[in-house]
Amino acid sequence: MKTCYLLGYPVEHSMSAVMHNAAFKQLGLDYRYELLNVQPPNLEKIVNSFRDPSFGGANVTIPHKVEVMQHLDEVDVEAQRIGAVNTIVLNEDSLVGYNTDGRGAIKAITGVYVPVNGADVVILGAGGAARAIGYHLSLNAGRIQIFNRTEKRARELADYISGLPECNATVQSQEYTHEKLKTCIGDADILINATPVGMYPKIGVSPIDPELLGSHLLVFDSVYNPLKTRLLKDAENAGADTLSGLRMLVNQGVSAFELWTGLNPPGELMYQAARGRLSDE
Repeated sequence: MKTCYLLGYPVEHSMSAVMHNAAFKQLGLDYRYELLNVQPPNLEKIVNSFRDPSFGGANVTIPHKVEVMQHLDEVDVEAQRIGAVNTIVLNEDSLVGYNTDGRGAIKAITGVYVPVNGADVVILGAGGAARAIGYHLSLNAGRIQIFNRTEKRARELADYISGLPECNATVQSQEYTHEKLKTCIGDADILINATPVGMYPKIGVSPIDPELLGSHLLVFDSVYNPLKTRLLKDAENAGADTLSGLRMLVNQGVSAFELWTGLNPPGELMYQAARGRLSDE
């Protein structure tokens, strides 16, 4: 049997095992998926233990998406561009890092709503998820405004993305103030929360004031547990369109599954398995 893992800290909230194990069972694969709590000082040791034939693959989540890159033998070009890894594959004796987050997010948005071409987007956060989503948005969006509590990180990310040759958007960082948020969100088509704010167990918190939301927006929260975050509830009350992070989770998981096994998994089954578990909680 091969074992796949989710590396993060904490990981108890994750639905990755639920959806991947459902897909393994459906396809009759001798695989299992486990959640692995890894504190930062132990990351290198855990990653090195994956150089074993029983290793089936891994996903990487907060807070390891950037740090894990230095412990891999190779990093895919797209993941290098993004500057974060969320998927690890053992290729013969080499551990190779990929990033499927950004593609998963864009597919979630365009699968339910209109394409992102020319869109005005506000991103909250400057970590691994923001890097992946921001990179993919920059290929086709019109303008991207990045807000982060630590303004320096937002500025560094905006400068990095805007400096890439494939970037076709205007990418800027903004000071995280009520007035700046009000102005930028007022002009935006899409608001994306790429922070863990509102994630289980701190489910009553939103990254922004509800009065900043309006019916002109699509509000996409990369958090999926709970299925309907405080931000999404506030957005619904404001008349905005909303999108949970669960579709992003499933889309990135489908891509990771393909990298690990070479097979196309049942994406809708994975979605329903995760949604069913979230609804039960």
